Amino acid sequence: MHTGLTLNFQNLGDKISDADMFRHELALAVRAEDAGFDSVWTPEHHFSGYMVTPNVPQFLSWVAGQTRRVRLGTMVTVLPWHDPVRVVENFTLLDHLSGGRAVLGLGRGLGRIEFDGFRLDMSESRQRFTEYTEAILAALETGVLEYDGELYQQPATSIRPEPFATYRNRTFASAISPSSIDLMARLGVGLMVVAQKPWETVETELAAYRDRFRALNSTEAPKPILCVYVGVSNDPAQAEQMRARYIQNYARSTVDHYEFANVGFAEIEGYEYYAALANNIAKHGLEKFCGFLADLQIWGTPEQVTDKLLHHVARTDAGAVLACFSYGGMPHDEANANFDLFVREVLPALHAHDVGGDLGVTHTAPLPANT
Repeated sequence: MHTGLTLNFQNLGDKISDADMFRHELALAVRAEDAGFDSVWTPEHHFSGYMVTPNVPQFLSWVAGQTRRVRLGTMVTVLPWHDPVRVVENFTLLDHLSGGRAVLGLGRGLGRIEFDGFRLDMSESRQRFTEYTEAILAALETGVLEYDGELYQQPATSIRPEPFATYRNRTFASAISPSSIDLMARLGVGLMVVAQKPWETVETELAAYRDRFRALNSTEAPKPILCVYVGVSNDPAQAEQMRARYIQNYARSTVDHYEFANVGFAEIEGYEYYAALANNIAKHGLEKFCGFLADLQIWGTPEQVTDKLLHHVARTDAGAVLACFSYGGMPHDEANANFDLFVREVLPALHAHDVGGDLGVTHTAPLPANT
């Protein structure tokens, strides 16, 4: 099974310099290929230490120069924050620099701090995401970006370098709300499942997505990609400590960054799902919700982590797992130990688990030779 490495570049509380944080995260990126990971991924975020990842294609181009084999994924590129022309140029260029190894992850964004920093209206994000996705995916196939929408108009413009290979079956989107999941089916895009909902809810929504995808596209949907935070130790007590301290810290940072407790989402078009979430948090308490998010992640001994991951893969029929090992203020030596133990004792078991294809789908673009 395809297993990828996620790097978050978190610097919570600015307890170290960004330079020290980058040295640590880049060292993990350099080790990823030789360690046996199949891909390297990074989210896009701006303006805070939550995740210091403002230019993901630039980072992935750097990784491409350090490697020969690993795929290079965005987790995700937040389309309303970008000019679609630049997105298409970035990914055609990344494909040429890497020999066709790019994987395009898409999202519409949620962080108000980021929309405010870019001087954008959050209430337009769903429409912009839809129009931008349609325009970008067409341009990545044809080499020409042309669109006439309600919010986005673009006269026919040639993209150079021309597309290296099709992005069909290597485009995925993060979709949390049910309406976004339905949109992904209509656009023919695969799903990235970020662990933020009960797994039984995820199963139900994936079933609906697959049915909708099949009806709209007359083909089976790509298998989803699971995105999780992992804490592994040979000492069960230490693994529990990793959950209680670092996974919980990560969960709290996510709640704070996205303002999940903000009932004001009810006033923003397209974010009604999050208003309902905020009401639920108000009812049950913020700490309980942070604990709920933490408990969706993966921790334990190597055997326990392996069993949990394969269990979630089986129940979601996933095609890939993306794992993050450095997060929530975890000291660098502990993050390195977390990474190393996973590589030694968990990664081989995941690779031995066949789910078919690469990322769960068969790609038309060949991997470059490992030379």
